[in-house]
Amino acid sequence: MDSKKFDCHACLCSRGRARSIHRLAGRFLSVMASIILIVGLASCAISYKFNGASIDYTKTKTIQIDPFPIRSSYVWAPMQSIFNNRLTDIFSQQTKLQQVKRGGDLVLSGEITGFDQFNKGVGSDGYSSQVQLKMTVNVRFTNNKNHKEDFERQFSATTEYDATQQLVNVQEELVTQMTKDITDQIFNAAVANW
Repeated sequence: MDSKKFDCHACLCSRGRARSIHRLAGRFLSVMASIILIVGLASCAISYKFNGASIDYTKTKTIQIDPFPIRSSYVWAPMQSIFNNRLTDIFSQQTKLQQVKRGGDLVLSGEITGFDQFNKGVGSDGYSSQVQLKMTVNVRFTNNKNHKEDFERQFSATTEYDATQQLVNVQEELVTQMTKDITDQIFNAAVANW
């Protein structure tokens, strides 16, 4: 009889432990689910900020993008229209700002100040094997809703091409690449705030 009492007592203890373990596992899963939810929401907020502009559209509704003329010593005429088109496109595609000719809440102006090439690598024959092309743009940004965000600075991008090629044969492709890089930099500095 004593052994039966002992066995029943052991069963009761095991059931009690199982309930405690079950409760602890449930709490653990609840805490983990909460943590995953919080981390998921935080990462969504971060990725949203990095993917687009952080503009208060209740205050800022318009942008004025003045044409950027070429002021560099070397001039390739199509560069101006490639750059100006890409700059207006990035703001029209990635923001809800209305582009205006005058009196914008945001104003971008400036000039293309540099378009230079440099010998980069030297081959075993002593001649240049790579040529580096650099484009520089001076930008003035005015935020008429918050002048603390105004700036004037230079943005630049570089690319390389094989010295056996002539610049005229690769110029359009390379200028398009550098223009994309520079306009992305300008967009991030002006409205992405990161």
